[in-house]
Order: sequence, then C-alpha cells, then structure tokens
Amino acid sequence: MSKNASKKSGMDMTSGEPFKLLVLYSFPILLGNMFQQLYNMCDTIIVGRFLGPEALAAVGNTGPMNFLVLGFLYGMTSGFAVVTAQRFGAHDTEGLKRSVAINIQLNLIMGIVITILACLLTRPILKLIHTPEDIMEQSFSYIFVIFAGIPSMVLYNGCSCILRSVGDSKTPLYFLLMASVLNIVLDIVFIASCHWGIAGAAWATVISNIASGILSVVWIIIKYPILHVQKKHFAPDMAFAIKHLNIGMNMGFQFSITAIGTIVLEGALNMFGSTKIAAFTAAQKVEQLVTVAAGVMGITIANYGGQNLGAGRIDRIKEGVTKAIIISIAFAVLAAVLALSLSNQLVGLFLDRHSLNETTWNEILLSAREYLKITTIFFPVLFVIFIYRNILQSIGKGFWPLMGGVFELIARTAASFTLPLFWGFAGICAAEPLAWFAAAIPLCIAYYTIISKLRLSN
Repeated sequence: MSKNASKKSGMDMTSGEPFKLLVLYSFPILLGNMFQQLYNMCDTIIVGRFLGPEALAAVGNTGPMNFLVLGFLYGMTSGFAVVTAQRFGAHDTEGLKRSVAINIQLNLIMGIVITILACLLTRPILKLIHTPEDIMEQSFSYIFVIFAGIPSMVLYNGCSCILRSVGDSKTPLYFLLMASVLNIVLDIVFIASCHWGIAGAAWATVISNIASGILSVVWIIIKYPILHVQKKHFAPDMAFAIKHLNIGMNMGFQFSITAIGTIVLEGALNMFGSTKIAAFTAAQKVEQLVTVAAGVMGITIANYGGQNLGAGRIDRIKEGVTKAIIISIAFAVLAAVLALSLSNQLVGLFLDRHSLNETTWNEILLSAREYLKITTIFFPVLFVIFIYRNILQSIGKGFWPLMGGVFELIARTAASFTLPLFWGFAGICAAEPLAWFAAAIPLCIAYYTIISKLRLSN
C-alpha cells in the first residue's frame, strides 16, 4: 500500500502537525458521541417524564450492568481495531485485510457468546445488587431487551472502529446522527403512543443500532475497497488472532473491571432508596453529557498511537500525547463549568417536576447537585485517564490499563462501603473521584516509563 493510497482511504496521522491532526480527527467523533449521548439521554428523559421517577431509577439501576457488558464489547471491538490501525500505519495492505477478516470472526463469535450469557444472568445480577422491589421488574424488562440486542451494537461498533483505524472519523458520525433521530422518534412512538413502557425505550435503542450497523457495512462495501476481504484473508493465523485478542480482551476487561466497581457502587447506593437513585442517575447523565470529550480524545489518541507505532514514529507518539493532554484539560475545565452552572436545568430534563411533590423534587435536585459539586473539581483527572489508558493500549502495553482498572475497582469498592458510613450520600459521590485518582497514578507512571524506553530503543 503506497502512502498516497493510504491517504485516499482515510486520514494518515503518521505525518503532519499532531495538534491539528488530533483536532481534525476528533471533531467528528466529538459530534458523534454528543449525539450518542443525546439519544441515550432521550431514553432517560422520556422514561422519566412519561413513566415517572421509579422508571428513571430502574434505568439508572441497570446502568452499571449495561456498562459492564456493553463496555466490555466496546473495549473489545476497539482493541481488535488497534492492530488494524497499526497495519494501516505501516502501509501493509495484506496485513490490513487479514486484520479486518479477524475482526469479523472474533466480533461474531464474542457477540453471540456474550449475548447468551448476559441474557441468562440478567435477573441474578439485579438481585445481587439489591435492586429495590418497586423497580425490579422495570429494571429487568429494560436491560433484558438491551442485552438481546448486543449483536446490533457489536455490528455498528466493529464497523466504526475499523473505519476509524484507517482515519475515517466522519462516517461513524453520519450514522450516529441518523440513529439519534431514529431513536428519539421510536422512543416517543413506543412509550407515548404504543404504551410499551420502559421496554419501549430499550427497543428504540436496539432498532437504531441495527439500522446504523447495516448502513456502516453497506458504506464499507461501496466506499472502501481497501477494507474488502477475500476468502484467503480468513485463512487461520493463530499468532495474528492472538495479537488481536491480547489487545481486545485487555481493553474489554479494563472496561469491565471499571464496570464491576460501578455495580458495587450501585449496590451501596441502592441502600439509600429510589429517590437517591433517581438523583444519582440524573447527575451521572449530566456528567456523561459534559465529559463526552474525554472518551473522544481517548479514541483519537488510540488510533493516532496505533498508526504511528506501525510507522515506527515513537517521537510523534510522545508529542501527540502531550498535546492531547493539553486539549483534554481545557475540555475538563469547560465541562466542570457547564455542569455546575447548569446543574438544575440539566437535571430537570430527566423528570417532570409537576408529577412530583415539592419535597421529593427538592431532594433530587439537592442530591444531584451534591454529586456534581464533589466530582467536577476532579474532571481533569478523569480526562487524563482516557489519554494514558488508550495510548498504552495502542502501543501494545495493555497490561497497565488493566492494572489501572484493578486499582480503580479496589478504590471504588473500598470507598463505596466505608465513606457512606461517615458521610452518607456524599460518601457515595466521593467514591468516583477517589477511583479516578487510583487509576491515574499507575497509568501515568507506566506511560512515561514505557515511552522513554521505546524512544531509546528506536
């Protein structure tokens, strides 16, 4: 694959000014993630306003489970595509096609296996985390449908990650825009018109994922000959498959370890009742909305690092990481300002004030704002975690992001069951930034140690 040919197929990030490349590449992903947050929020907003605070609490209660499974799959598909980015950066056409073929096989197998396991374990996990009886059935009906639709999510994420690995961050944006609009329309139809209840929101998400996944496949077939695979590319290559699995499983387990911590936290939170759960859910939705840029820079630096490692440009990796950190900290400050200044308005999106008594409404607002006051000051730590975690994965050092996840799990678990004894609900809120710090320390040390060694050996 010639360098000119590679540029025609996407964005080659092995040359050019890193700051400019990072901004240009990340902007479509930022827009796409914002719209993804939008249609995730629409589930929550429509559920909260049409079905009430118990239904909102049910969606929030399943959030950690959702993150556990879908986060693993997202990390897995992203990890598989890191090798694809490395082959693209090395201008290795046959290696690129073989990587795409392995992506297809591994995503198919893992998608089916995890769908079956997730559906079978849904109710036992809900009981394990002490889901309140008044929201048990709603929680189950929502998350079971989401889990049954896992193959649709794997299809879309797998295609999007492959496209991003060859520098195309715009196409996934277009299909997310379409999915966002479709999800909003289906939410209203299924919940407000068809009266499917909380399951209607889940079906809207699954159908939107199916549509965007199918369109992604069609787009690759029509527009990306460089990604077309033939029968020969599916020939068994155990060493190459293991390379994909090492990165993919590390990234997937890193997400899952984080998610296990949030499930533990949810178990502690459930002891405070459905009103606190609703407040915590709304506050975390606000946090997810304003911190969307953190994940965006993580995706960007992973593909940037993968391409430059393939090209042997270690010097560019360090320069890119430094500039990505500067961009991320600026976004973190902006996110904190937005969350604090608009907290009441944003929290109010998720519930119909007129359907609640004044006492409940005030408790939800105060509790949500308490969470945001505690966490926003530590947003820079959260943003930097994504940079270190993803760059280490992209250069094949997945052990350290996994260890960062272990440190995060230990800190979040310890905090969840100790801090509330002294600070009550504030202790639950403080568990989050404590976990971020626990993850950031080993990641930071590992990155600067490893990148120094790579530069010396290069």
